[in-house]
Amino acid sequence: MPAANVREFNAGSFDEALASAQPVLVDFWAEWCMPCKILAPTIDEIADQFEGRATVGKVDIDANQDIAMKFGISAIPTVIIFKDGKPAKKFVGLTKKEDLAAALEELA
Repeated sequence: MPAANVREFNAGSFDEALASAQPVLVDFWAEWCMPCKILAPTIDEIADQFEGRATVGKVDIDANQDIAMKFGISAIPTVIIFKDGKPAKKFVGLTKKEDLAAALEELA
């Protein structure tokens, strides 16, 4: 269960989220993925830290395979930060909070 500031994106809400004027950080994950579970608290902290300055959400790749395929997700966890609706930064695997925060600061 994501934190209050983390949105669950799906096929119906993903394009709308990318239309945001703010940067949008998307965590591509799956329930069975242990590294994804390890990264989850970091994503929650980033969402709290950047509340009002960035949108943070998650895409369950099992439930949203079309979205995962569209962005070439071949390994999880993958975090993509979108700016103006386009991928601006991509992180594959476990990523430090500091690295995600620095990337968001740069794009915010």
